[in-house]
Amino acid sequence: MSDNDNTLAAESAPAAPPAKPIPWSQLAFGAVAVLAVAGLGMAWFSHSRLQMLERELVSRQASSQGEASEARAQSRQAQELSRDTAAKVALLDARLAEVALQRSQLEELIQSMSRSRDENVIGDIEASIRVALQQSAITGSAEPLVSALRQADERLARNKQPRMEGVRRAVVRDLDRVKSVSVVDVATLAIKLDEVARLLDELPLLASADKSDAQQQVRDRRVAKPAAKPASGNKAADSSWWDTASERWQEAWGLVWNETRSLIRVTRVEHPEAMLLAPDQRFFLRENLKLRLLNARLALLSRQYDSAQADLRDVQGLLERYFDSQSRKVGVATELLRQVQGQARQVVLPRPDDTLAALTAAVPGR
Repeated sequence: MSDNDNTLAAESAPAAPPAKPIPWSQLAFGAVAVLAVAGLGMAWFSHSRLQMLERELVSRQASSQGEASEARAQSRQAQELSRDTAAKVALLDARLAEVALQRSQLEELIQSMSRSRDENVIGDIEASIRVALQQSAITGSAEPLVSALRQADERLARNKQPRMEGVRRAVVRDLDRVKSVSVVDVATLAIKLDEVARLLDELPLLASADKSDAQQQVRDRRVAKPAAKPASGNKAADSSWWDTASERWQEAWGLVWNETRSLIRVTRVEHPEAMLLAPDQRFFLRENLKLRLLNARLALLSRQYDSAQADLRDVQGLLERYFDSQSRKVGVATELLRQVQGQARQVVLPRPDDTLAALTAAVPGR
């Protein structure tokens, strides 16, 4: 039905009698009853809800206890596993540390081997050069130093290390410097002194040379005879006794004159003591010269050039004073002495300072 119809029906119906008012006590009782019913319902609902919660709490507690026990078991397993893992990790750490130590030791060994090879080469070269320097200082010859530098150059050429190129260049420079120095050949000088000592017994003295010249002139005069003039038979018959006597007299006078000239000679003497040497003094003179030559030879071998020069000057002066300078052997001996005097001089060998400095710089940490 529509609203209009309801309105018409209400208007056409008779009016109802007015309702009696409900007393307040009934209303309060009803309200209290309703509240009591509502409270009971809520109490029942709460009780049932509490029971349900209790059951759920019990079930959850039981499940939580099971989970807790399971968790404890798992925690124990986890602890045991963690202990095992920790032990394994500690073992692995120890092994890793050992491997790292071995690796570092191996790397150090490899580096030390690579370094020690170069250092050994440098040490050997330096030691050989220093020994060669000592040998050159003792012998006065540059051959030990030249040989050591050549061997060092060959060894560095075989090594072929880039950081050794500076050392090799220094070795080449020092080798050229040592080769450029003219060193005294002591062996050759000693041979020349031995040759002079051998010639001393054959060198003619001034006194013996003058005596031999006088004897040779006497022999020449005795051998030389006047040539006999060819005389014909007529001239021999015509000659008188006077001519014969005159010829004999001239022959006798010539013989006496020649003998007189052989006994008396006038010569210029620069050193009178040279003409007054007795035969025994001549022997000691030659022996004294030999001793001086021997002293000069020993001085040359011991590199005492000043002493050798003094002995050689004394020998040279004695040769010029007592021996015949016109003799070829005396000239040979004098020339040999001059050669020895000109070559016997002190020569300072250059030190291989560039090589030693390069060797020191090539080794790190020096």
